Amino acid sequence: MKILLPALLCALSLSFQACSKDPVQATKSKAERGDAQAQFILGCMCAEGRGVAKDEVEAVKWWRKAADQGNAGAQSNLGFMYEKGRGVAKDEVEAVKWYRKAADQGLAEAQLNLGYMDANGRGVVKDDVERYKWLLLAGAQGNEDAKESIKQIEGKLTPAQRTEGQKRAREFKPVKAAP
Repeated sequence: MKILLPALLCALSLSFQACSKDPVQATKSKAERGDAQAQFILGCMCAEGRGVAKDEVEAVKWWRKAADQGNAGAQSNLGFMYEKGRGVAKDEVEAVKWYRKAADQGLAEAQLNLGYMDANGRGVVKDDVERYKWLLLAGAQGNEDAKESIKQIEGKLTPAQRTEGQKRAREFKPVKAAP
């Protein structure tokens, strides 16, 4: 199974920098004023070393600020960092917490990663039905890794487990992040 890198969630956000004469300073300034999207982008810049020194601790700092404001991309990236122990101490329970916040908002990458955590009982009790639900949700958004994982798990589930997972996926309602 493949875990997505934070760069995948950052690529589109970084493109906005081209609109400014000094995009790094403009992003930093907005981030320091509390703009969650700028904080997310600055975290991406720090994680990737784009326009600033590569610094995963600093990336986590900015992603946490954005995540605390409900930014799903930042929440998912924090989950990744805790899962891998990058810029923070490895903590799979904390990783699941952040993945769940982003997954609950409907972010496919977080739903996929939460499904992987459920599959292996990492940070949560192993739950194949819950895993199936998260994979179905991510797959429905076009996530190819989720679609492949769905094929693999369906043969391992009982008909009752498949039915329950599909029911949970149908009943899922994304939550809107609090501002």
